[in-house]
Amino acid sequence: MLHSKTERFAVPSSSEFADDAEMFELAPVSLWLEDYSGLKALFERWRAEGVISLRDYLLEDATRVEACSSQIRVIKVNRRTLSLFEADDLSHLVGNLDRIFRNDMLKAHIDELVQLWEGRAEFFSNTVNYTLSGRRLDIQLKGSVLPGHEGRWDRVLIAIEDVTEREAARRQLSTSETYARGLFEHSPVSLWVEDFSAVKQLLDDVRWQGISDFRVFTDVHPEFVSRCMSEIRVIDVNRHTLELFSSPDKQTLLMRLGDVFRDEMREHFREQLIDLWNGKIFQQREVVNYSLSGDELHLHLQFSVLPGYEKDWSLVQVALTDITARKRAEAYLEYLGKHDVLTKLYNRTFYVDELNRLERKGPFPVTVVIIDLNGLKAANDQLGHAAGDALLRRAGEVLSKAVDKPSYAARIGGDEFALLMPGTDERDAKVVMDGIENLLEVNNQFYTGLPLSFAMGAATSRPGERLEAIVKRADLLMYEAKRAHYAAASAPR
Repeated sequence: MLHSKTERFAVPSSSEFADDAEMFELAPVSLWLEDYSGLKALFERWRAEGVISLRDYLLEDATRVEACSSQIRVIKVNRRTLSLFEADDLSHLVGNLDRIFRNDMLKAHIDELVQLWEGRAEFFSNTVNYTLSGRRLDIQLKGSVLPGHEGRWDRVLIAIEDVTEREAARRQLSTSETYARGLFEHSPVSLWVEDFSAVKQLLDDVRWQGISDFRVFTDVHPEFVSRCMSEIRVIDVNRHTLELFSSPDKQTLLMRLGDVFRDEMREHFREQLIDLWNGKIFQQREVVNYSLSGDELHLHLQFSVLPGYEKDWSLVQVALTDITARKRAEAYLEYLGKHDVLTKLYNRTFYVDELNRLERKGPFPVTVVIIDLNGLKAANDQLGHAAGDALLRRAGEVLSKAVDKPSYAARIGGDEFALLMPGTDERDAKVVMDGIENLLEVNNQFYTGLPLSFAMGAATSRPGERLEAIVKRADLLMYEAKRAHYAAASAPR
């Protein structure tokens, strides 16, 4: 993640996304929201010019790496980022990126670019950055193109974890056993020392039986995975492990490992076994464990058979970094990519994607209901946008209760909404629309002030009909209903 010093940056509206920005701001890991659309355009141009191996192309000329970096735009960073890199504010940070990202990270940045070039939506690297005062930072970087933005790469979430202390500890472990023990105990990362020798024996026994496809074997014999888990012997854990898993002491933790490693962990461990079967004795993956208090922990796991123990796996180190806050931040940003913040309904991006999915896969028939909120412009003009926003929120309340999965309600325009209802016909649509009218009546009884009113049009797919045509039919029917509504409102009484 290199950037040019002169790149521009933008800050989104704080009033509309105040709650969301607070979660982003308070995340305990460094988060960067960036725009990679310029980089994507550059990649497309290079492909058109015949570039096949991006790595070779970049290594031929370092200025090409700088060209890539200059296309990356920082949108915003959180509070932890400013404190980590010792910056006063976003402009201070962006104006000094050339001091943060130096040649030390050139190889790692090329690796990141190659991962994107190869079509991955996520990329990883371990590299070095610097604070504005010149202090070295060993970091672990993970980038992810946010859902809904895969076509443009205009929203990329970067999470940076400061692993300086851990990396320094690793570099100095060999200097002194006493010093190494102190580093182990006081490491800010959860460290486990384990004995996998019984697991290796079990794998060797299966191999001697002539098994060649271990994945198929574990599909047929899931109990083998459970047995391997039960054969792991934990030798030691450090203090941070006890804190992370809410354990008063080592004995309590070791007696309750079944509460720690459960549910999703079994599938993660199966993948770990498959990698070991294939000779991969250093592994990294994200896993889910649980503290003794029942809290779900998202962890970055690094597994390594220690040097000198490759033949029997009797000494293994596992390092667990807590990434729960980052995962929650990613999940919330993913939510924002699919939802309208004001109404809490799905947004137009999700609506378009779901419409395309239904076009390909059904189930048919598909019914589309197009809905327009009556009177929004008048409310905004006469009473102000706060009154209009209140109507929109009420519309979201009604439509969120109108349908259940696999049907969806989405806000697709300023005052326009849509219901996508796969596997439903005209009778189902009539039931839903009658239900909406009932919900409107209840809503108007609950809220004082402006009445909530919809104009609705529904259309159901015919065999061979494109969904685009259905939407147009529903849209025309909605406009007929809207004209009738205003005609009735203006008629003399």
